[in-house]
Amino acid sequence: MRRRKFISLLGGAAFVGSLAARAQQPAKLRTIGFLAPNTRAVDSQRVAAFVERLRNLGWIEGYTITIEYRWAEGRNERIAETAAEFVRLKMDVIVTAATPPSVAVKQATSDIPIVFAAVGDPVGAGVVESLARPGGNATGLSLQQTDAAGKRIELLREVVPDLRRLAIMYNSGNLSVLLDMREAQAATSVLGLEAVKSEIRSSQDIAPAFDALKGRVEAIYVCNDPLSATNRVRINTLALGMRLPTMLGAREYVEAGGLMSYGPNFPELFRRAAELVDKILRGASPADIPVEQPTKFDLVINLTTAKALGLTIPPSLLTRADEVIE
Repeated sequence: MRRRKFISLLGGAAFVGSLAARAQQPAKLRTIGFLAPNTRAVDSQRVAAFVERLRNLGWIEGYTITIEYRWAEGRNERIAETAAEFVRLKMDVIVTAATPPSVAVKQATSDIPIVFAAVGDPVGAGVVESLARPGGNATGLSLQQTDAAGKRIELLREVVPDLRRLAIMYNSGNLSVLLDMREAQAATSVLGLEAVKSEIRSSQDIAPAFDALKGRVEAIYVCNDPLSATNRVRINTLALGMRLPTMLGAREYVEAGGLMSYGPNFPELFRRAAELVDKILRGASPADIPVEQPTKFDLVINLTTAKALGLTIPPSLLTRADEVIE
């Protein structure tokens, strides 16, 4: 009897222990789908800023959230596949950057909240109804800055004072890039320069595009885009081989050998995107969260590339630069 009672007590203790273990198990982790249009290398600093800000807000990978990362590497077919995958997986929030991924996810779901970290013209692309009242299931940060293209060209002309003809390289398959291209074209007209449009739609178009520019231009303006970002080393190498100074839209291009860039601080945009994700995970509706604008812009200059091109960067420009790479 004593033995049976002892076994019974052990069984009861095991049952209670099982209940306690279940009570201590964490609730189901919230899931974030992160669709990046570039490569892991291009987006590494942006992802780090996003994850760090989430952690500061109490969302820690593996403990309170799970993040599923996908890298499109500038290929639109991967974007559509991943958008469909994230919808099947029923993510709590989907985070995107650039126009093609944001449009693809918006087309794939009208229910799952979407936070875009950087879209050139979210209204024109149909991602939101308006900046102040997004409506629907998406909100984020817009890169729509009508004076950014003109500012870039003015900065480039400080380095290349004899500039007369400027190539504008753009991916015609990206709606926000078309906006950037048109603004750059308008700025060249205002500044008395001749614009030479250079259209690309795939990585195979880049080398022929440079061949077509030989002897026709003194510098090149590259519109920021997943295609150009993924192929930034090739673009910079070809430009340097033709001794063409480059004006670019993000520091990652300059780190890869480009001459200079002027544009939003992308890690800061991704930190702010994390704050929007936090609001949504805590119950806010994307429809009620206004689309935000960049507040921090960076000028980055590569002195090594300048020397290779035989260019002297004016001291006044160096003092205004946010970062100088040597």
